[in-house]
Amino acid sequence: MTPLRIALYQGPAGIPATVDASLGALDVAARSAAASGAGLLVCNEMYLTGYAIGDGVERLAEPADGRSARRVMEIAAGHGIAIAYGYPEREGAAVFNAAQLIGPDGRRLGNYRKTHLFGDFERKYFTPGDSPVVQAELNGLRIGFLICYDVEFPENVRAHALAGTDLLLVPTAQMRPFEFVAETVVPVRAFENQLYVAYVNRCGPEGGFDFVGLSCLSGPDGITRARAGRGEELIIGDADPALLHASREANPYLRDRRSELYRRLV
Repeated sequence: MTPLRIALYQGPAGIPATVDASLGALDVAARSAAASGAGLLVCNEMYLTGYAIGDGVERLAEPADGRSARRVMEIAAGHGIAIAYGYPEREGAAVFNAAQLIGPDGRRLGNYRKTHLFGDFERKYFTPGDSPVVQAELNGLRIGFLICYDVEFPENVRAHALAGTDLLLVPTAQMRPFEFVAETVVPVRAFENQLYVAYVNRCGPEGGFDFVGLSCLSGPDGITRARAGRGEELIIGDADPALLHASREANPYLRDRRSELYRRLV
């Protein structure tokens, strides 16, 4: 099985002028990613609208199959590349902080709603999701989803490991002073759970937030294959099924778990 080349799009910086501006930037990024040989482009949390949009959440939220989703499907199919992106999802009266994966043929492969909301802003505007493990298949890999704060709970990533996730996509809006999450926590999560983690952050000031960038692709050996700086950037890395298999054979963490001892945790 050949490696899956992944493009991590850290940008654009700041709140987009319009959703159409975000879609235009996505088209450009998808073209560049596809030209580099990438089969998957991953964008950040709330990519379509920006994160610090306050009451704009209600106005800008769309259904999972809404106008913007249909445009992303066109972009994905047009460039022959899968696209994962964050957006505010509306279903009835509820709005979720969501991430969606569109396949290279333009079909929707999966949609995930953030389960662990961070801070007063998110708890005011969003309903927490209730499906901890959402997966899809792409290029022979089992793809899983979390969003930002979710990955900081070890139980979430371990649930994905036990469900067989190979590559965990984590659209993110990580701000100062929490750089250590991108620099330290994410590679450790990849190692202790024997999977790849694509952690894709926002960058620059936005409202009262200062997003730190530092997007990364970390592997099951704990090594970070690609790392962005602090500004807008498109970085490339590979998720190699052969390395994943070899690492899982050598690393005993999941085999040596004594799950009967952990029941009191829940």
